[in-house]
Amino acid sequence: MRVVLAEDLFLLRDGLVRLLQAHDFEIAAAVETGPELAAALAELDPDVAVVDVRLPPTHTDEGLQCALDARRKRPGLPVLVLSQHVEQLYARELLADGSGGVGYLLKDRVFDAEQFVDAVRRVAAGGTAMDPQVIQQLLARRSGDDRPLARLTPREREVLELMAQGRSNAAIAGTLVVTERAIAKHTANIFAKLGLEVSDDDNRRVLAVLAYLDHGR
Repeated sequence: MRVVLAEDLFLLRDGLVRLLQAHDFEIAAAVETGPELAAALAELDPDVAVVDVRLPPTHTDEGLQCALDARRKRPGLPVLVLSQHVEQLYARELLADGSGGVGYLLKDRVFDAEQFVDAVRRVAAGGTAMDPQVIQQLLARRSGDDRPLARLTPREREVLELMAQGRSNAAIAGTLVVTERAIAKHTANIFAKLGLEVSDDDNRRVLAVLAYLDHGR
């Protein structure tokens, strides 16, 4: 699996390179600036991009803008974003096209190598890997009484948040200590209340829900 990595801090970039290589990823490029990232994504056609939001020369949203531009040129290009903060606008834009293969992790909440590697693999496979804090802030945007989210029960909100993190029904059932049948029922209720068609594709289903919650209908 070929990875393009963008991180401006040398020690962190080098550590990520070594970590991914130790788990059998091929590092197609490891860059530190926005222009270098744009060139690498255009020329190397990686299986997944792991991108810091803020890169030189602007140190604002350089990294993510490069990734979003690459996704416009190659729809569905898997992108895993690393950030120090929850940037709601960036998360919404990543999710808006509904094509899958997106992740958003907060650097100080990645606690072990397996968690990070699993997120990279999940995103590369077309799934989602969203930090719970990112999900909570996205969901909070639709918490008013006149929003469809207000129709969900507390348990359905829990299930939705776990779905949005990219977890399967089996994983959600294990986390909430209930049966998979109960989760399937909650999922059906969520889609009915949000006016979304049920899909067998868990990843696309999650993206559709998040896009709906953020943009409304």
